[in-house]
Amino acid sequence: MSSPKSKIWSNLDWITVSIYVVMVVAGWFNIYAASYDFDQVSIFDLSGRAGMQMLWIVISVVMGFSLLLIESNWYDIFAYWVYVFLILLLVVTIFVAPDIKGSRSWLVMGPVRLQAAEFAKFATALAIARFMNGYRFELMNVKNFAVILCLILLPLGLILLQKETGSALIFLAFFVMLYREGMPGAIIFTGFCTILFFLIALKLDGMVWGITPLGEYIILVLVLLFIYIMLFTYKKGRTTKYIVFPSMGLIIISMAVSFFVKFNLCHVTLGILALTVLAILTNYIRFGSSRYLYIILFVLFSIVYLYSVDYFFNDVLEPYQQTRVKVALGMIDDPSGAGYNVNQSKIAIGSGGLLGKGYLNGTQTKLKYVPEQDTDFIFCTVGEEEGFLGAGGVLLLFLALIVRLIFLAERQRHRFSRIYGYSVASILTFHVAVNIGMVIGIMPVIGIPLPFFSYGGSSICAFTILLFIFLRLDTSRNR
Repeated sequence: MSSPKSKIWSNLDWITVSIYVVMVVAGWFNIYAASYDFDQVSIFDLSGRAGMQMLWIVISVVMGFSLLLIESNWYDIFAYWVYVFLILLLVVTIFVAPDIKGSRSWLVMGPVRLQAAEFAKFATALAIARFMNGYRFELMNVKNFAVILCLILLPLGLILLQKETGSALIFLAFFVMLYREGMPGAIIFTGFCTILFFLIALKLDGMVWGITPLGEYIILVLVLLFIYIMLFTYKKGRTTKYIVFPSMGLIIISMAVSFFVKFNLCHVTLGILALTVLAILTNYIRFGSSRYLYIILFVLFSIVYLYSVDYFFNDVLEPYQQTRVKVALGMIDDPSGAGYNVNQSKIAIGSGGLLGKGYLNGTQTKLKYVPEQDTDFIFCTVGEEEGFLGAGGVLLLFLALIVRLIFLAERQRHRFSRIYGYSVASILTFHVAVNIGMVIGIMPVIGIPLPFFSYGGSSICAFTILLFIFLRLDTSRNR
């Protein structure tokens, strides 16, 4: 009869481990390339970035395989304790962390710097999985959903207080997992509209709701389209659908008329929307369906949100954050200021061509033209020295890892393991999408690392813990 430890190694998903090893080694070589200078001879030199990263890789690998030896049900039992400990660590960080590049997110302990926000991700994933694993748990129960929101928003808020916006936004990745577990897609759509309305209000600022008539019409059509889609699949909404569809047509007609006669018909379109909402309210009173109530709340939220965009952008965001958003949206051109990082990043990646300039031959990175080129902008080194094929290979590695994690999550028999697995896949997906988008200039620069590639002890350790806990849970999937 085989021992429990032998079963761990036989059940361990070595495909995921292999992808992890390839990524870590590739990241190490690229950190050496990004930080290389002619005085630094060896990749093992501990006085350089690559040497220190090698040390952190060794620590991470030892830590990861040590996690495999812990009994799998301990992660369920101690999930809340881990979460509470990390929350307390985040609170302490706010008060004792020194100001480093405008944020207070690093705990400095001699030569070691610890970023608690990185470790809070796996702690939050464990806590959410533990809570959702409760007996007869229903996600859309108001009380349950409120608790999950608190579990997500508490660390997010504490990290925002540390002025670490990028790390805080990653916690929104948990909503992808919640969607898999039964959260209505309308909530994801609301989040998408929140971002879209914000961008429209900034790009088309003017005289109506703080935006131009074009921006207003676009938003009104989107709102009515949402209403129509919500009612199209609802059998009790037939009478309301016949009101919404003509309403959308009337708004489009009024938009065309306003452009031809140069007259703003904003009050007409608002009146049409008000009548539509009144019809929906009538059906809500008649049928008492929560779907009608959600539609009404969505419309009210959209209007109130549009009024508040200007306040949020000018009074909540820091000046440097405002500039980064404007640069990303193409509203201003600041190649020597806020847009310098992205501009140099594009030059570095573009100069790599198809096959790249060769390892250690990147001129942009060797001459230090790209700031943070071994941390947040490490992908520039890949693009410049290894070209399109190398950059594409890195993206394929991440795709293979994420697809594999989804496959592993789907085969779990235990809800705790499945929820945690999807949380891991969601967090990695968000990190990759935001980091690559930031580097190539389609997203604002918010400063988050590329998993397993960017330099940093906290980053490599936290991602290793995040991944290997799930691998340990997967080894016990048949229990």
